[in-house]
Amino acid sequence: MTASNSDPALAVGENTVVTVEFWIMSTDGEALDDSDGPVSFLHRGLDSLLPRLDDGLEGKTAGFEQTFHLEPSDAFGDYDPELLRVEPRSRFPEPIEVGMQFEGVPGDAEDGEETEVEPDDGDSDENALIFSVTDLTDDKVVLDANHPYAGMALRVRIKLLEVRPADPEEIEQGYADSDEESDDILDALIEARRNPGTLH
Repeated sequence: MTASNSDPALAVGENTVVTVEFWIMSTDGEALDDSDGPVSFLHRGLDSLLPRLDDGLEGKTAGFEQTFHLEPSDAFGDYDPELLRVEPRSRFPEPIEVGMQFEGVPGDAEDGEETEVEPDDGDSDENALIFSVTDLTDDKVVLDANHPYAGMALRVRIKLLEVRPADPEEIEQGYADSDEESDDILDALIEARRNPGTLH
């Protein structure tokens, strides 16, 4: 991990690495998710947050804290009913459970043959839709490729912990170096920025 060389007076801007904690809530204050501790990213880099949040952090220094209201268009996109599918359970491997994820959705195979859907292993093409199982019956599977927060207005509270200059390597690669594994919710925010309305 890059050694910290933060400057309390350094403001968030181009070629800075930002460390924050954040909490995501519904508009009525229900806690939905959080960063589970500090996370670092290159401001407006490949690992950055949503553009609305990047804008809110621009020019701020360590110690800044604010709750931002995000409309669906600023967050995880509008809910797309076209991304909801009901498929025969026979096309899926057993056992199958609510919450499981699959790359793509079974279509009409050539020559009318049915093909079994393979679970997502996390190494799928970044442009492929990932469908989550949201409901099951004895013979049907309900799949949804919308993000769980799609169509929701959200409140995101951000606490700015540290700002430091990005290293040349970080600037070149477009993201901050870290020893930590990517956090799921940060990944979701990143993906929403790239592809609103999809879960990956």
